[in-house]
Amino acid sequence: MRHRALPKALVTLAMLCGPGALAGCQLQEGHPGAEIVTQGGQVGQGGQGGQGALERAEPGRSAAFLGQGSCAGRGRTTAFTELDCADERATASVLARYYGPQGDGPRCPDSTDFVLHITAVNTGTSESESAPEGYACMRNLRPPHPGDPGMGGGPLTVAGDCVYTERHGVVKETACDGSRGHAPEFRVDSTVRTREDCPSSTDLYVQVGGGRPVGCARRL
Repeated sequence: MRHRALPKALVTLAMLCGPGALAGCQLQEGHPGAEIVTQGGQVGQGGQGGQGALERAEPGRSAAFLGQGSCAGRGRTTAFTELDCADERATASVLARYYGPQGDGPRCPDSTDFVLHITAVNTGTSESESAPEGYACMRNLRPPHPGDPGMGGGPLTVAGDCVYTERHGVVKETACDGSRGHAPEFRVDSTVRTREDCPSSTDLYVQVGGGRPVGCARRL
């Protein structure tokens, strides 16, 4: 996952700080000397990152399509389709299922390997024959699990992940063991609500989204 510094955004936040913007201003606190970076891919309200191409699922005919606990695999096209979990073609299970745009929705579980976008279906007949837009948080049935801490992939940045400097003010996720082509430079030891909650040993603040949007990273 790519991360990017936001100097202009920080200036804007400073101008808007006041009694009504206390939570946003608290993000400006932290430990002197630690650099501030944020995700290069867009991070919506739900804290989803921009890792890799967006996967899609062939839409179902009801809101129960790809419900929590169900499984999916690639269909005849490049899109995923729902399958019985015992089917040998099934490759991933649904950890969580949400309705509405992903950017406005809840954050996926930390163990998510990838996210499926489900297109809305409107048959024009009845609600039971249609399905709303949504997304499914997916976990591979078999290794590898790119969303696991330190693996260098997945749609989220979680505690235990590592990053390297891509350019000034920009870092990108990589495998902690260096197997993805770039040696790790920092490890996200914990995620917290504000920068002032990070330990004094923090060298880098990474915007990771979700309810604990600040990653406290230490130089390796």
